[in-house]
Amino acid sequence: MAFESLTSRLSEAFRKLRGKGKLTEADVDAALREVRLALLEADVNFKVVKDFIARVRERAVGVEILKTLNPAQQVIKVVNDELTALMGGEVEDLHFAKHPPTVIMMVGLQGAGKTTTTGKLAKYLLAQGKKPLLVAADIYRPAAVKQLMVLGETLGVPVHEEGTDTSPVMIARNGVERARSEGRDVVIVDTAGRLHIDEALMDELAQMKEALHPQEILLVVDAMTGQEAVNVAERFHELLDITGVVLTKLDGDARGGAALSVKAVTGRPIKFAATGEKLDALEPFYPDRMASRILGMGDVLTLIEKAQAQVDEEKARELEAKMRKAEFTLDDFLDQLRQIRKMGPLEDLIKMIPGMGQKLKGIEIDERQLVRVEAIIQSMTPKERLDPSIINFSRRKRIAAGSGMTVTDVNRLLKQFEEMKKMMKQMTKVSGGRGKGKGKGKRPKMNFPFLP
Repeated sequence: MAFESLTSRLSEAFRKLRGKGKLTEADVDAALREVRLALLEADVNFKVVKDFIARVRERAVGVEILKTLNPAQQVIKVVNDELTALMGGEVEDLHFAKHPPTVIMMVGLQGAGKTTTTGKLAKYLLAQGKKPLLVAADIYRPAAVKQLMVLGETLGVPVHEEGTDTSPVMIARNGVERARSEGRDVVIVDTAGRLHIDEALMDELAQMKEALHPQEILLVVDAMTGQEAVNVAERFHELLDITGVVLTKLDGDARGGAALSVKAVTGRPIKFAATGEKLDALEPFYPDRMASRILGMGDVLTLIEKAQAQVDEEKARELEAKMRKAEFTLDDFLDQLRQIRKMGPLEDLIKMIPGMGQKLKGIEIDERQLVRVEAIIQSMTPKERLDPSIINFSRRKRIAAGSGMTVTDVNRLLKQFEEMKKMMKQMTKVSGGRGKGKGKGKRPKMNFPFLP
């Protein structure tokens, strides 16, 4: 995952600081040497690292830091603040035209994921209530047009294409006219790429920019190319004056240095990050949240947003009522598991919980356990799911055989389900304020079958 090695190195550097009651300048310098090495290993631009360390040191060795009761926490806060500033400070939204359609040019090298990202952006805009039109202006790679047509069909979004006889600039211009006549408020133009930056490519893109006057020119960059991603961004910005960057494959790069360098080098914000292959795996880039993730402090806001996007509000109200009445069933449990799976990889979700990233270091979370739990519950009869207390040994044998699991697996699930119901009952009593001292006893230990 992105920043995994950087997070590990920084956590170790700060662990040494936390062990000290008071900090000296020498302590801060030693920690910053570790931070510097960690950033360089993460493939962050050398000049960016140098400036970053200088800013952190200037703030960290100040009197107000060294004399505080918890100086280690203050140093970590300084690093967090500077990381956030390095990546742009605040989230940068797309700029929309006062008079539609808004035109967005997607540019970048071949292989960066430009066409797929065009589809992801269309899905993102659909969720914002927009009516996008996709324009297939990459006529040099035949698969690009077909790929965009498939994406458009999947999303229910029209795609404008004219074949290889028409110039890309004319195709894009005609696409904008079509959007205007059909009442489409956003045009996303998928442009051609090359394996490297050349004069012909940049000349064509410059002509297209001149013809379209786009509100956004988004550079799609493969985060896994590391330092080269920064060089590409710098060159495209120099020639096209890009408005923002989309980092792709951020889920597959353990170093992630491009995300820390591209804003500082180009002066243009990272607007989106692609964190998976699915069409909904495109998120606005929040510098503060990313800084928090890098420092192993979690990302609760993104976790909440993912939950809100997947949780059915009516079902949530029904579930709350059932919990208050202690009527939570295995069917409800199964429904919750399915909603969790829709939110993304479980390991990523858990790491968004503050402190959990380091606790799970080196531990693999087997997502197949979720499938096994689902198989066990689905092998039960509706009556058994409603009232697990009727599940005797013979029923457990039948459920185990039907799900391909063992009786021990079934026993473990039923035990954990009962523990969860007890915990929910206690939590309901505490929140309801019924009775003095109730619900203040030891919490039942709850180990889900999909967690280590």
